[in-house]
Amino acid sequence: MKEIQGPAIFLAQFAGDAPPFNSLDSIAGWAAGLGYKGVQIPSWDGRLFDLKRAAESQDYCDEVLGTLQKHGLALSELSTHLQGQLVAVHPAYDEAFDGFAAPEVRGNPKARQEWAVQQLRYAAQASRRLGLKAHATFSGALAWPYVYPWPQRPAGLIETAFDELARRWTPILNAFDEAGVDLCYEIHPGEDLFDGTTFEMFLERVGNHPRCNILYDPSHFVLQQLDYLGYIDRYHERIRAFHVKDAEFNPTASQGVYSGFASWADRAGRFRSLGDGQVDFGGIFSKLTKYGFDGWAVLEWECCIKHPEQGAAEGAPFIAAHLIRVTERAFDDFASGGTDEAANRRLLGIDR
Repeated sequence: MKEIQGPAIFLAQFAGDAPPFNSLDSIAGWAAGLGYKGVQIPSWDGRLFDLKRAAESQDYCDEVLGTLQKHGLALSELSTHLQGQLVAVHPAYDEAFDGFAAPEVRGNPKARQEWAVQQLRYAAQASRRLGLKAHATFSGALAWPYVYPWPQRPAGLIETAFDELARRWTPILNAFDEAGVDLCYEIHPGEDLFDGTTFEMFLERVGNHPRCNILYDPSHFVLQQLDYLGYIDRYHERIRAFHVKDAEFNPTASQGVYSGFASWADRAGRFRSLGDGQVDFGGIFSKLTKYGFDGWAVLEWECCIKHPEQGAAEGAPFIAAHLIRVTERAFDDFASGGTDEAANRRLLGIDR
């Protein structure tokens, strides 16, 4: 069996304008000081990373890796969550998502989508130059407004949406295949790929593309009340990235799964710092290790109560404590009788 790497940390929630969060060098030193061994870099944050430059310049990529190595860190993955979201946007969300795009394409959905696709192409090339095996992103969403519809959606609407989603992503998947990198969609409400069924619908439409894979984050499954351990059993061959994020679901007489209009602190389903929620991380790390997952365990910190710096400080030892050193022999080898084939045949009565 292979072993999970870690702990690593997704830098998106921590990057800022004040030191030590305003440059790759300083935030890397901060993360290393907390005990992290790797970082996942948000490719849209120019304070930390220049995606286009990384796609075009091996020298720049070597510089990025050198900066991390100076602090004893590895690069786990790049992330294009914000750009991936813009590959497919329902018109209802045009204005809300415009802020994810470059200023020159805002207010122009067609130009914004073309910009997003180019960003993903840059990410494929940058990942190749950086020697990465996996990339983290979102699928975007055309059908999400109709997830629980009234009035009832017309026949064929969802099929048309997924056909179009696959059409848009197939050339991007091909670009990642050419780069030798797995494209890992975070399965997430708000995206058209939000559970196992929707991932299967998409996977079928992209012809079971070998680079179409999963970023597994159990917190989003807790909030949906989905069997997140069984999910690993069913989809482990496609799980190529892992966000370690906690959550809790506490339904009341007034709230259940659809409690999103309440503030985060008052919702039935809430994201929590590691160890403060309900996720069975012992079960998750055991199953992923059993199935040979050898990617990174990456903290994605989100919590409606705890300060992010406390969450980050607690996250590294939490993940480290869940990493499993795989055994090289069976636990009951000490009781082996040392039998051979002849003895086995005698024990079974085969040669009587």
